[in-house]
Order: sequence, then C-alpha cells, then structure tokens
Amino acid sequence: MQPVVLVTGASSGIGSALCKRLLREDAGVRLCLACRSMQKAAATKAVLLAAHPAAQVTLVRLDVSSLESVLRAAGEIQCRKAVHMLSTAEGLITQEDCITADGLQSVFETNLFGHFILIRQLEPLLCCLEKPSLLIWTSSSNARKSAFSLTDYQHSKGKEPYSSSKYASDLASVALNKHFNKQGLYSSVVCPGLVMTNLTYGILPSFFWKLLMPIMWIIRFFTKTYTLTPYNGAEAQVWLFKQKPESLDALMKYHSCTSPMGKNYVESRKVDVEEETAEIFYQKLLELEKYVLARLNAPLSPK
Repeated sequence: MQPVVLVTGASSGIGSALCKRLLREDAGVRLCLACRSMQKAAATKAVLLAAHPAAQVTLVRLDVSSLESVLRAAGEIQCRKAVHMLSTAEGLITQEDCITADGLQSVFETNLFGHFILIRQLEPLLCCLEKPSLLIWTSSSNARKSAFSLTDYQHSKGKEPYSSSKYASDLASVALNKHFNKQGLYSSVVCPGLVMTNLTYGILPSFFWKLLMPIMWIIRFFTKTYTLTPYNGAEAQVWLFKQKPESLDALMKYHSCTSPMGKNYVESRKVDVEEETAEIFYQKLLELEKYVLARLNAPLSPK
C-alpha cells in the first residue's frame, strides 16, 4: 500500500513545500491537503499535478481553530483505509491572542488543540501495528518551558501564547508516544528554523522585511537555523518521512538546518520536557476534549 500523508496548512508555506518535496521523494505517495481555503488548496493541487500528473492528491476543508470544522474533516478523512503520516503545518505565529467561537484561546486551539482533536478522531486510521504511522508536530525553537503553565495551559493570562502552544506541542508528542507506541502510532516534533512565509511576513510591515532580508541572508552564513525558505524548512519533515517511525527517539526534536553553502540537513536535540508533566497535560487535554465535544453533542474519539 502506498503511503497516505495528511498535511494541514498545505496550501502555502512549509505545508505546500512539504507536499512538493514528498512527491519528489516518492511519486506514489497519496497526499491529502487539509486547508481552510479550498480555493488556495485547489491552486496548490494544480501546481502539484502540473509537476506530477499521475499524483494522487485529494482535498479536505479544515480549519483547526473551529472544532466543528475539525470534526467534519475527520468524518471525511475516515473513509480512507489508513493514514501513515500526519504533519501539522497549519498554525499561528503571534503573541497576540483572542477567544474563538469554541470559547478557547485562539493560539492554543489553532496550534495544538484542534490538531489534538483531529488526531483523536483519526485514531482508528493512525493506529496500525502492521504499518506504523507517524505524527509530526511543527514546533519551534521558541517553545520555551518558562512560557508554559499547567494551571493555565491555554495561556489566557500570559503574554506568550505562541511560545506556550509550541511547548505544549512538545509535551503532547511525548505523552502520545507513551500511550500509542504499542498500537503502532509514533509522534515526533520538528523545528523548521527561521522560515519566511506569509505568516512570518505578517509580523512586521513589508518595508521592514525589505530592509531586513539582505541582512538575514548574511546571517544565514553564521546561523544554521536560518533556513529562510519553506523548501529548506521542510527538511526535517522530509527526513522523518524516510525513517521507520519505531526507530525515532520520542524525546528528540528534529531541527531543519541549512549550511552556509545552502546544503540542508537535520539535527536532533533533546526536548526540555519532563515525562510526568507531559502525562498530566495529556490528561488535561482529555478532560477538555470530553467537555467541548459534549457541548457540541459530538462523540469522543472512535474506537
């Protein structure tokens, strides 16, 4: 069976670059692009098919900041026989926050909880002992332990929701490995490095970037994590795609790096996570899942 790869946020940035690179690695891979904008998703699909006419590419509408959208998308995806890799490329890069229609903190829901619910809903497809599956969380070098609190894991009272949500992704990955490795589901976290995408450009006015970009290209000669392009930033995800999930270290974060001469490579570093904290956080996520799904009259994860 050819691998089935589900990529959230696949219409632009690292998600789009990942899809292009996966087809170059394996033209037979079956891609499912999960995106908020179906117009952008269709455009991305057209680009992929132009380069790989025989590629199998499907689309599903998914907005991870809306639990109703997540549940609808999960229902569509469940018609597939399996999902061998799920990569979370959709997210928010901001330290500003607000409340979503679900009553949750926006950055927390978009970067972590919406994906967590999707994973829980897709457990029957992801858990397969015969052919293990891999979850890839897009984390960050800005995933700092000091920004996260178990008593305020949505970061409603803090000023660093992005940093908190990315550290929460590290915690969730460690906990998921503990609970699902024996069922054939493995989880890893990656850091794409400093990548210039639409999300990044939205942080500062455009004229600032025009001034900064030449400087950033110079800095890249001295800083390996300045990957800058989505193609380079997807290096860790592509590397993981080629590994056996069961061979990966659950306590490592895989960083995309670029040498001064433009050569891409992957560097692994241990995550700053305590397994006890990861388990406590995981249980809190399960409690929140139960609460929000009951409010939506939706069933818990299919078994």
